[in-house]
Amino acid sequence: MSELTLLLIRLAFLAVLWFFVIAAVGVIRTDLFGSRTAPAGGRKSAKPAKPVVKPKSKKGEPRQLIVTGGPLQGTTINLTETPITIGRANDATLVVTDDYASSRHARLFPQDGQWIVEDLGSTNGTYLDRSKVTRPTPVPLGVPIRVGKTVIELRK
Repeated sequence: MSELTLLLIRLAFLAVLWFFVIAAVGVIRTDLFGSRTAPAGGRKSAKPAKPVVKPKSKKGEPRQLIVTGGPLQGTTINLTETPITIGRANDATLVVTDDYASSRHARLFPQDGQWIVEDLGSTNGTYLDRSKVTRPTPVPLGVPIRVGKTVIELRK
């Protein structure tokens, strides 16, 4: 091989190595600090926001989120119209100290009279019963949601 070819191979290898280093740092940054969000003074929507209308309480609606497994077992959160974030970040609604949970792991939010679970791009995934959550999914009463070692359920 000529010296020029060898030099080009070395430079390509070095570029690929740096690409992996930068990608690894990006993943670690996202796990520690969460994903980037748009600034508050950013672009505004042309449509006005819909007013929030609180639906009337129904008998079958869940009223509590209960931790049924993991280090926080027995913890209860009363459900309101406010979304619930789950993760290791200090600003999460349910802060889990679990190596298998991301800083912003999952989110539970009310929509059209039911609660929806959404994985927020976590490394190890969020599970509804035994199925991995890949898109926002409705949560039935009493069905376990697993985030790392923590198991939670919606109850009346």
